[in-house]
Amino acid sequence: MRKALLIVLSVLLFVAATPKKSTAGRTDWKDVEQAIGRAGYVLPGDVYKVSFPRSDLAVTLDGVAIKPALALGSWAAFKDIGGGHVMTMGDLVLLDSEVSAVIDALQKGGVEQSALHNHLLGESPDVMYVHFMGHGDATKLASALHDALALTKTPMGPPPTPLAAPPALDLPTADLDHIIGHAGKVAGGTYQFALARAETIMEHGVEIPPSMMNIPLNFQPTGNGRAAITGDFVLIASEVNPVIRTLRGGGITVTALHSHMLEETPRLFFIHFWANDDAKNLATTLRSALDHMKTRK
Repeated sequence: MRKALLIVLSVLLFVAATPKKSTAGRTDWKDVEQAIGRAGYVLPGDVYKVSFPRSDLAVTLDGVAIKPALALGSWAAFKDIGGGHVMTMGDLVLLDSEVSAVIDALQKGGVEQSALHNHLLGESPDVMYVHFMGHGDATKLASALHDALALTKTPMGPPPTPLAAPPALDLPTADLDHIIGHAGKVAGGTYQFALARAETIMEHGVEIPPSMMNIPLNFQPTGNGRAAITGDFVLIASEVNPVIRTLRGGGITVTALHSHMLEETPRLFFIHFWANDDAKNLATTLRSALDHMKTRK
């Protein structure tokens, strides 16, 4: 009896002393901030995101001077996946002349590319988008991203301090909220919606929270109740063509259809779009397109 009791106590002591994998997110991202060269912000799902708007670029399309917040925002998001490792993914906005050097730097630093393509059509100058994915040491991955961005003219200094009260937009934002069915937010002279798919998205056995991969619908006022719009629809295969038909029926140009990742579950496709017209009419068409998708309420 005494021997059995000693065995039980030994097992209990071993279990108590064994390190347990933490399920909580990181609270300190200073290593990433220092390596990548810019402070970020924590989002739901224990995601740390760092943004690099391409404010150095003067891009126009259909006579509209595109604000960085509308379609020119490079970003990297990090999520702790345990064991001292993180997952990172994001999107770098690049001139044609910057693409090859950035890809080489990312590959050298162990950050893989998952897509290279356009999001717009007919803009000047031409802009490309490199999507990336990496798993491993946070500092090494952040350093690789810093080195890649340093090969571009992307502004790398501290971001400007946000205004306490952003100026009001020349848009019927309350009407847009009602039509889309979600609350938007003012950001960088644009009005933005961020929606999420209903399913849990997985990649390499890790859940990708909506804050790392949402459905952005962006409006930039162009005067008299009009807006330039762009963004991404994140779709499963059966939703792609119903969404295309709905967008085209509402006069919205489909500018791209492609993937952003390589091994996600379920398999996802991304539709990018553009229009410059009455903001409420465009919002109504976007809402109709969303009705063909499985999104969170």
